[in-house]
Amino acid sequence: MEIRTVEDLLKAHPFFKGMKEDYIASLAGCASNARFEARETIYRQKEPADHFYIIQDGKVAVDTEAPGGGVLTIQTLGEGDILGWSWLFPPYVWHFGARAMEPTRMVVLDARCLREKCEEDPAMGYEFMKRFSALFLRRLQETRMQIMDIYGVGNQDSAR
Repeated sequence: MEIRTVEDLLKAHPFFKGMKEDYIASLAGCASNARFEARETIYRQKEPADHFYIIQDGKVAVDTEAPGGGVLTIQTLGEGDILGWSWLFPPYVWHFGARAMEPTRMVVLDARCLREKCEEDPAMGYEFMKRFSALFLRRLQETRMQIMDIYGVGNQDSAR
């Protein structure tokens, strides 16, 4: 089995593809490996958002508190996906919860460390935010498609 450093894992991930190597080396200083067992909570809604996660393998359910109690899964993420962006915006609390659906390995990046590095190097911070903005847009479009599927929007046009 090949042993890879956190820096190697970041370099190999599509989110970091094409990023300057010195940026990746700097970000790797904020990173560590983590493993979550099936059904283990990764974070809870309304708790401090102090990390973000790169899923190496496994599956994660992103959930929200349902009206009247219980939990509603709103998204399932897997290998190669990025989990969590509430750490980017004050007041730095999770708007959703997350739990492992099966054994899951991730690279975990410390939010405070990342924010400090991005403040110290605005060019790196801008590069990082461009990548997160593209992620936001993709997830927003996915949510839009889910809503359209739920309400059958678009299916009526194809029937005409």
